[in-house]
Amino acid sequence: MPISALLKKTEKFEIERYKKPKDHKKLAATHIPFSGSPLKHPHDPEKMILVVDPYFTSTFYYEFKLEDISFVEELQNLVNVNGDVFVMARIWVKKMSIAVRCTPFIAGDIES
Repeated sequence: MPISALLKKTEKFEIERYKKPKDHKKLAATHIPFSGSPLKHPHDPEKMILVVDPYFTSTFYYEFKLEDISFVEELQNLVNVNGDVFVMARIWVKKMSIAVRCTPFIAGDIES
């Protein structure tokens, strides 16, 4: 099977595109970068979710307020063997912003 048969057309960003910063050094001094797959928040249109590694079985995600994000960079998309495409981005969040880091897990007994 040719590789082109495995590729899937990606959808547009689910978050608004931001203007490119004039001074990258100034941005790095006032912001922190986070990379992952951006998604719309399921309940709050003023927030977004960033899944850190969508293919990892024990992944986690961040939840950010949109007003705290100043710049978004597109990264290479990830495509799995089933043709599922994950849009990847690096977002720059203002330092000292409050965000949530969530690590989902299955509750159960620990095997010895």
